[in-house]
Amino acid sequence: MLSRRLLRIKVMHILYAYFNAESPDFSKFEKELQFSINKSYDLYHFLLSLILDIRRFLDLKLDNAKSKRILLDSDIHPNTRFLDNQFLIQLSTNIQLRDFLNVKKLSWVNHPEIIKNLYISIQNSEYYKEYMSLESSDYAQDKQFISNIFEHIFVNDEELFNTLEEMSIYWNDDIEFVISMILKTIKCFKENDTVSAKLLPLYKNTDDKEFIVTLFKKTIANSTENTKLIDSYIKNWEIDRIAFMDILIMQLAITEAVEFSSIPIKVTLNEYIDIAKFYSTAKSGNFINGVLDKIFTDLKKEKKIVKRGLGLVGD
Repeated sequence: MLSRRLLRIKVMHILYAYFNAESPDFSKFEKELQFSINKSYDLYHFLLSLILDIRRFLDLKLDNAKSKRILLDSDIHPNTRFLDNQFLIQLSTNIQLRDFLNVKKLSWVNHPEIIKNLYISIQNSEYYKEYMSLESSDYAQDKQFISNIFEHIFVNDEELFNTLEEMSIYWNDDIEFVISMILKTIKCFKENDTVSAKLLPLYKNTDDKEFIVTLFKKTIANSTENTKLIDSYIKNWEIDRIAFMDILIMQLAITEAVEFSSIPIKVTLNEYIDIAKFYSTAKSGNFINGVLDKIFTDLKKEKKIVKRGLGLVGD
């Protein structure tokens, strides 16, 4: 399932486009938001299929080696631990992954160099050398090896990042989030899982889907009011001199704090401060922290922010 952090970022991106459009069409941008989120789920399946294509590349490579005129011992008796990886065998027969890729027509067939270069990176890594040198491997070790590939090789591969960004503008900020989703998937798989084993869903629950819709709609509906509120807390600054992204991030934070009684204030504050550090200016995090802290304190006093739930009373 997509993380709340990624969902917040998706809403922020679409709102940025909405507020900068000459004639913003609410319905159009709401559909764009859902499309953007669905594209992240496409990437989840697409990257899972990539490791299977690398495995197929190795299988073909070993077959071709057997046809050489002069055979080495490694050609006759190759180390097939990667091919025999139990998790990859499970994944290769997974019905949900197969059907999703077929319906969406997702394939790496036009990117053989990506597959080849990633295999070389894997082969040159310490994770590969250590794994392939084991006398034998169990299911847990097989899963850990694949996790290492995603966590340490895929996530740092610049060519892969650039190719994915060229494929879809919606994937520019998604790759690390989606790889963390894949790591959860690997962790959840069990040795006795069948071909019908479930991959992670798009949303953790219905609350997540309602979260993005409400955050999107309410931020737009309360934009004028919240902009005036922010303006009243900014001393010695004119609001039109502040980065638009900072204003938008603060609007999102205020909307979330007011509309979602089950989300702790500290969580909302930390999330948007971190987002600001990445998507706005170098000083935005501290600036937004200072303004929101004052706004939240006063909104709580005015009973406009009320938190309910275990451990949240008085937050």
